[in-house]
Amino acid sequence: MIATGLIGLLMLLARYLGQRTSTEVKDQPYESAILPSGDSRLRQPVPFYLVAIFFIVFDLEAVFVVSWAVAYDLLGWAGFWQISFFIVVLFLGLVYLWKMGGLDWGSNAKRERVWARRRG
Repeated sequence: MIATGLIGLLMLLARYLGQRTSTEVKDQPYESAILPSGDSRLRQPVPFYLVAIFFIVFDLEAVFVVSWAVAYDLLGWAGFWQISFFIVVLFLGLVYLWKMGGLDWGSNAKRERVWARRRG
């Protein structure tokens, strides 16, 4: 609580006691002495983010499986069945993503056909 209070106090002091000047040159982004050209925000397709999230999910699966493998002799059959259930659930999730077109990087036509079929 002391650290949080001190940080809050210092931020308030800096806000009210600090000098604030704004010029056109100061408001420009600094890119290692290179003048910026164009918009810095590039639009990425949604599948890019989906694949990144899927990678994180299945990377965490690997962490759990490796940690189970390190202590498999201590966990016995109960641990084996638990990790098997975990792997089966994630595998079914992967199959679902695959069937729904979540892993397709191709055209949107196939994905739209799948969604149209699901909607009826």
